[in-house]
Amino acid sequence: MRDPRAELVRIATTGEAHAIGRVASQRLREREGTFRMLPAPRHVVFMRYTGEDGRRDDGDGAIVRLAGEITHPGALCDILAMLAQTGWRGELFVLEEELQRSLFFDLGNVLGVATTADAEHLGAVMYRFGAISKQEYLTTIQRVKQGERFGDVAVELGYTTREQIYAHIRRQVEEVTFAALMISDGTFYFLDGFDESRLAVGHAVSANSLLMDAVTRMDEMKYFRAKIPSKDHVPVRLEGREAPLDDALECYQAIDGKRSIEEIGRVTAKGEFGVSKQVYALVQSKHVVVRSPRLGGPAALVETANEGLRAVWSVARAAGRWTEVAAGLASFVAGAGVYDILFVQAGPNEHGELDASRVAANATIVAAGADAETLIKQLLHDYVSFAVFSAGGLLGAAAEEPLRRDVAPILALLRPAG
Repeated sequence: MRDPRAELVRIATTGEAHAIGRVASQRLREREGTFRMLPAPRHVVFMRYTGEDGRRDDGDGAIVRLAGEITHPGALCDILAMLAQTGWRGELFVLEEELQRSLFFDLGNVLGVATTADAEHLGAVMYRFGAISKQEYLTTIQRVKQGERFGDVAVELGYTTREQIYAHIRRQVEEVTFAALMISDGTFYFLDGFDESRLAVGHAVSANSLLMDAVTRMDEMKYFRAKIPSKDHVPVRLEGREAPLDDALECYQAIDGKRSIEEIGRVTAKGEFGVSKQVYALVQSKHVVVRSPRLGGPAALVETANEGLRAVWSVARAAGRWTEVAAGLASFVAGAGVYDILFVQAGPNEHGELDASRVAANATIVAAGADAETLIKQLLHDYVSFAVFSAGGLLGAAAEEPLRRDVAPILALLRPAG
């Protein structure tokens, strides 16, 4: 989570703008030139490049038709619905911290997408849906880094076919659209028109259809998360049950007690959402239970906990309350007793992080012959949970809600099996 102060710019009474934060400074340097400051509400600054003449010319960049802030998942649904109805031609440019996504619209259809998120690139989508193996993906990526296109290389090497590439480009459109709609903090801009050469292939996917599928997916995932907290959780068959006879059979057969939801998505070519839907049904019918992820031992568990602790540190530090949160955590550790042994020579450091190797070594002492991984999961889960609770109490509900939302997937990974 980025420190919000990194984006700050101060406008002096003289009208001069000064970047305070590192990110703000970088963004201003990238925009060297002469901009026109357009009329806007007092709490908003809206500028666009025009050059010295102060007029919008063809070479000054696309006209901004819409712009706004994204403050919660699903906030873009209304924008997508409007673009589907108006039939406008243009690029919906969506920003989420360093990530950029573009959806290209025309006549109520999405013609293509672009993304800087590695997990949404064509090759990653094909791997996630089982169209290519991990080794095939890695081999192809090496040539992509040299400037070649993923689809061309994969076909040349015999890993896939043109037909599969075409089908998965459409799937990529769906995945990028869903990811854009799930953004909880960002900005969007709808730019008039776009260069046709930026489109990889001539797909035309109904924006209304994409919207309906995305809304259904968002609603259903809320239910799934109650039983399946993450794609890394592992479904396990229950003994004494006959195999189901419905659509979930293929998924049931792929469950071996070791594969995660994500891995089963690759094996069955159904992806995370499709498998989550079927595993949820299998849990309801008492064919399977869902176990916590296998994270690769105690050290990996500590690194997972550190991710959550860094999020707490970032929010608390930005509000000037980290010292109080740290004091609360120290009191929690002293009161629980067992943490004194677990954290010997392991921190936390000035950023709230723990030394993974030291905690892992200390865990074997604390476990005293029991399962160290199960014990450390419980202790780290409680420690990170208290950190969020403590920070939330100090910062107030407005800051606590997004912090809880950000740390929830991490706590799901640490949550021990019942």
